[in-house]
Amino acid sequence: MIIPKVEVPKKWQNNFHHNNLAKIIPFKAVRPTRDKVSLVASRSYQTYTQQEREARLDYNPFSFLHIVNPGYKYEKQITGKERYTLVKNRYSEFKENNILVQDKSPCYYIYKIVNRNGNIFSGIIAAASVEDYKNDIIKKHEDTIEYRENIFKDYLKTVGFNAEPILLTYPDNSIIKNIILKAQLVRAEFEFTTTYKDTHYLWLVEDSPTIEIIKKEFEAMTTIYIADGHHRLASSSLLAKDLESNDKKQKTEASYNFFMSYLIPESDLKIYEFNRMIKDLNGLSKEEFLIQLDTIYRIENRGSDLYKPTKKHHFSMYLDGEFYSLYLRKANYLFKNSLDKLDTQILYKTILEPILGISDLRNNKRIEYSHGKNSLVNIKSAIDSNEFVVGFGLVPISINEMKTIANEGLTMPPKSTFIEPKLRSGVTIYEF
Repeated sequence: MIIPKVEVPKKWQNNFHHNNLAKIIPFKAVRPTRDKVSLVASRSYQTYTQQEREARLDYNPFSFLHIVNPGYKYEKQITGKERYTLVKNRYSEFKENNILVQDKSPCYYIYKIVNRNGNIFSGIIAAASVEDYKNDIIKKHEDTIEYRENIFKDYLKTVGFNAEPILLTYPDNSIIKNIILKAQLVRAEFEFTTTYKDTHYLWLVEDSPTIEIIKKEFEAMTTIYIADGHHRLASSSLLAKDLESNDKKQKTEASYNFFMSYLIPESDLKIYEFNRMIKDLNGLSKEEFLIQLDTIYRIENRGSDLYKPTKKHHFSMYLDGEFYSLYLRKANYLFKNSLDKLDTQILYKTILEPILGISDLRNNKRIEYSHGKNSLVNIKSAIDSNEFVVGFGLVPISINEMKTIANEGLTMPPKSTFIEPKLRSGVTIYEF
């Protein structure tokens, strides 16, 4: 469904900056047909239990899971290059059978999600520039792991498509907001509800005047931030470098120099905390552990009351059947930069590393994470069942904290943010 043509008000016509910074462009998406989109769209592969995956693969021949899990039809676990080649084959079959069809002209795609909690996310799916990522116009706030980058780079190089957008966020913009709202006045090209009770909508923007307005508004932005998808974007950057080295023409406009993104305004972003659960006290008794904590925190035993912190530098702790509030003694902790003020960094520098001996937050098997959409009751249950010994609850990090970290060229500890919206794979696909 094409949205109504947007007239450019006179007050807009001379309102564009020409510094050509962020390059956010339309592209020809490969998409499911309208009648099959709800069947094709899938969550990320890792988020399904084995039973859920098998049920979808057994009973839904259109699921995108058939593409990313191509060995299922052979009842064989396939990995590496062989799997990547089969993914490409399954993808080609979906196109040959007209389950997936490419748009004839470049479009922006206005995408809206209304989740079961009533949160609404509205943004634009577009192609964003790898060069902008390299030049720090698209800023990151999280470290990535090199071997994971390379694995996904090799995958992308073989399959030749992105099926899930990188989530980017930009400062609220009234012109783009007006276009997004106007698009939603007509029937959506796609409208489907998932078994998670989230409803997804998609509209096409393909008239030239509106495309130019959107493009120029993004060009005027000096900074855009990665909200989710740091590893996938790092892999796209590595891929562009690889392909460029073999491309004699080396065109900056080549499709491999872009990646699919979903751009939403900062005010739409929903950020939750990641709580921490630890399997042991690093050889300390409960009393010894509490005494060490007392040096840096003011501790209050809350008993069985489910204590959830509400302020920065306040933490909840669950240990041996009781909740505790931990308030940072700021006189004993120095704030040298914005990273030092971050609660996930404070917890790491004051407890996890020096007391509990956990220095590698990504790979240490003694720590696990539970995002803030799950209640602290989940942490209590995991500890009461002796799966873990102690758990820590935090307050969510704000968008301003995230931006400040990125602007200063710093990176947060892993699992600092759980960000919504979470996108479906296979609704729009970017080929390169």
